[in-house]
Formats: sequence, C-alpha cells, structure tokens
Amino acid sequence: MRAIQKTILFGDSITQFWQNYDAAFFETFNLLNKGISGQTTTQMRVRFENDVLNLQPKMLIILAGINDIAENNGPILLEEIMQNIILMIKKATDNTIEVILCTVLPTNYFYWNPKILPAKNVIELNKMIRDYANSNDKKLADYYSQMVDTSNGLQKQFSTDGVHPNLIGYLKMRSILEPYLML
Repeated sequence: MRAIQKTILFGDSITQFWQNYDAAFFETFNLLNKGISGQTTTQMRVRFENDVLNLQPKMLIILAGINDIAENNGPILLEEIMQNIILMIKKATDNTIEVILCTVLPTNYFYWNPKILPAKNVIELNKMIRDYANSNDKKLADYYSQMVDTSNGLQKQFSTDGVHPNLIGYLKMRSILEPYLML
C-alpha cells in the first residue's frame, strides 16, 4: 500500500505552465506537476523513472507529443512518438499506476518553428492516441475535440500564441480532466 496517493501530470510546457494559471486545481486534487518546457516524448522517457515511477503515484496523466511534431529534437515519425507514449504507459501499468491519456491540443502554427505545418500531424497523432486508448481500455481526456477551431488550430479564446493555453484554456482543460479525477 502506498503512503502517498497522488496524481502526476507528465508533459511539456503546456503541463508546466498550468499550475501558474490554476494552482487551486493542483491543490484540490493533490496533483504533482512534472511538465518540462520544450520536451519531446524521447526526453520524457529518459526522466520517466525518476519523475514518475520513483514517486509511486496512484494515477498518471500523460500529455505529450506536440514538441515532437515541432521537431524540437529533429524529425521523428508519428509512429515513434506513439511508441514512446506506449512505452511510458506500459511502465506505469507494470507498476500499478492508473494512466489517463490526453489528446494533443490543436495547433496549426509553431511560432518557434514556422516552417512546420503541424495541424495534419496533430490530427494523426490524436487518432493514434484515441485508437490506443479505445483498444487498451485506457481513459482519454480529449482536449483536442473541444478546443479546436475551424482551421485545426487552438481557438483564440483559449490561447494567445496558438500553442499554449491561457487561463480560459486551462479552465477548459480542467473541465475535461476533472471528471476523471473525481472517480
């Protein structure tokens, strides 16, 4: 039996910045923020043991893949991104940690890498994430479908840069994720 029952949010800058906008959410649900800005799924896998397994959480929420699509560490196939996510899920499951997967937030432009046109890859990666969740009986927090605009970007009300949520965006994400935390 674990002495500490906590939930880890594991991801990149979208996860990292969330606590700055909605600290009460983290306190209410005993959430531990393990987001690191700019990280890809490969980098997240490297720190998985230290930032997740060693902390023995009850639940793990994974939001990952947007920085891979942005090619922060160079080109990577969508299948490789998904494989990284699956490997993290398997490690968590092997350690009796419940996993909630999240769809990647919509975006059609990276201000730090404007040569990349991400919308199609975000849609494809999210299809892979949904299919995996459905086939493997995993819970899915589907941010994408509730936050996308007509040009496959993040609705303007939810962001100032088209990638990172603002307060309204984080409150929307909270409304999507919160029901899973109340079970």
